[in-house]
Amino acid sequence: MEKKFDKIAFKEKLEAVGPFPMLYMFKFIVPSGKEQEIGALFPKHEMSLKPSSGGKYVSTTIHLMAESADFVIDVYEKASQIEGVISL
Repeated sequence: MEKKFDKIAFKEKLEAVGPFPMLYMFKFIVPSGKEQEIGALFPKHEMSLKPSSGGKYVSTTIHLMAESADFVIDVYEKASQIEGVISL
């Protein structure tokens, strides 16, 4: 069963970390070949890639200035549409 995403609780946690805008680190694990789909969410930002030891997955990391908790949530919602993505 798919776990339901609680936007309100996540927004409260984000806002408790500190004031926006803030430097935020997005991390995703995707099947190999899907890293370009994650990169498309961040067209103006550098993305670090680290392949898994077996080569089936790629860990992606992107650092950027997030203007609001709603922006962060929007990115995670868009990323969730990518088949096989795991958000960290």
